[in-house]
Amino acid sequence: MSDDLRDLYQEVILDHGKRPRNFRQIDNASHHAHGHNPLCGDQLVVYLALDEKGIVQDVSFIGKGCAISTASASLMTEVVKGKTEAQAKQLFERFHAMCTGEAAQPAPGLEDDLERLEVLSGVREFPSRVKCATLAWHTMTAAIEGKDQISTED
Repeated sequence: MSDDLRDLYQEVILDHGKRPRNFRQIDNASHHAHGHNPLCGDQLVVYLALDEKGIVQDVSFIGKGCAISTASASLMTEVVKGKTEAQAKQLFERFHAMCTGEAAQPAPGLEDDLERLEVLSGVREFPSRVKCATLAWHTMTAAIEGKDQISTED
């Protein structure tokens, strides 16, 4: 990772970690799930308000966790709002691949969102932190699928 990218990675994590976006409960949530990362103790709840067409009208989270977990949840809420359930899942799959260094299929129409998330790809240099970065995403996917809770150990 270049020094410039590493600096940006640290800045984004600090900014979103200290001032998370969409850190609140949605009273009219149609979906929600509890997520837990036993490795470092991160716990959160992701709330989604989906309309009848399956479009994310609102998304938020509450909980406590490390700076990486909080920053990732904050960024996730910003990029999945306005997306369909299928697009939200695609973003998760591509983001997970980005964090683990796995190959991923192109995601037509989601390139800008993935570029925005690229700043968190630095976690792949710290394998124990990948679960921190992907916890909110696993939890969002669980909520869409109607599961009440998920653990990074599942």
